[in-house]
Amino acid sequence: MTPPFRRHVLYLPGFDPIPPRRYRELYRREAADQARISGHRLRITKANAQGFAWAVHGRVEGRDTRTVIEVALWSDIVQASMRQGIIGTFGQLFRTAWTYIATGTLSRLMQLRRGPVIAALYPIAVLLAQLALALLAGALAGWAVAALGGGWLGLPVALAVIWGMLVLGRRLDGRLFAYYLMHDYAFTAQHRGAYPPALEARLTAFRARLQAILDDGPDEVLVVGHSSGAYLAVSFLADHMRAGGADPRLSLLTLGHVVPMASFLPDAGRLRDDLAFLGQADLFWLDVTAPGDACCFALCDPVAVSGAGGPDQRWPLVISAAYTQTLSPERQAALKNRWFRLHFQYLCAFDRPGDYDYFAITAGPQTLAQRFAGRKPSPGRITRPVGAR
Repeated sequence: MTPPFRRHVLYLPGFDPIPPRRYRELYRREAADQARISGHRLRITKANAQGFAWAVHGRVEGRDTRTVIEVALWSDIVQASMRQGIIGTFGQLFRTAWTYIATGTLSRLMQLRRGPVIAALYPIAVLLAQLALALLAGALAGWAVAALGGGWLGLPVALAVIWGMLVLGRRLDGRLFAYYLMHDYAFTAQHRGAYPPALEARLTAFRARLQAILDDGPDEVLVVGHSSGAYLAVSFLADHMRAGGADPRLSLLTLGHVVPMASFLPDAGRLRDDLAFLGQADLFWLDVTAPGDACCFALCDPVAVSGAGGPDQRWPLVISAAYTQTLSPERQAALKNRWFRLHFQYLCAFDRPGDYDYFAITAGPQTLAQRFAGRKPSPGRITRPVGAR
């Protein structure tokens, strides 16, 4: 009897303060949907593994499989970076905007994809609109009080109204996401592209955990980085391979990357060096994006556009998730204008799946290299070097 194919997935989320159980429940729900569509048999249980993890017992493509999916946690660092009050967040706004504009990073980003640049400008526009409305409401309230004979009371009333309007805007952020996105971009820009010490320490911990996983002897160790987790995966994998060399069981999958938001910044030399190293390394690296995801740099080769490519570049293999083909018109209509949900679609079921199937990749009997052997890059791939090197 053929033994089950064993895989360990180390998943790096993007800038997300939410506890990791969200990812387990997302996987559980979407795996059931994809199994119904594609004929997989998948069962989710607890995993006997370090950290937050779950096990997937599968019968996929005619073979039994056993996968452990472990979340590489950095949500505590995200939470700490978001402990800014209203005034602190507006301070972040002006510092971050200045960093991206004064260094020329914003103008270079605009040469790639408009979607993620608009997404970056969105929190600035919303927060400035909230500030303008608050100032206008405060001025009107103060004027009204003074006109009614309140005299000097108009000033404290105006200040109270301004503050109240700003607090209201903060409370509405569960729908607007302006504060959340502002914290995200500010975190990336705070050291002009360099990693803060706390994050460097966490990358070192990820590297140690990766070695322990490899020592356990699975058939494949798949590192998955989503959104800003994509460039964190690049950096800690580059560190791992520089120290220990290549391992044929190891592969990298990056999803919905936003690499240029960091790699184009002037002090991101460490990240650009890591991109250049992995671009030539003996490691199968698949990068998946979709033009329908406005929050990512769709089909932009993260190595090449960052100016880290060259004649010896081999990776990544850049392909499109092709939402217009892999999602039915009904599902596309249901997801229309749900930008965050579309940014997470890579981790979800496709009702017209093509060769990209997250659940076959993570719970199927083939390595990433086997599954995409001979696959050509998507024809819309962008390789023009725009970022500074």
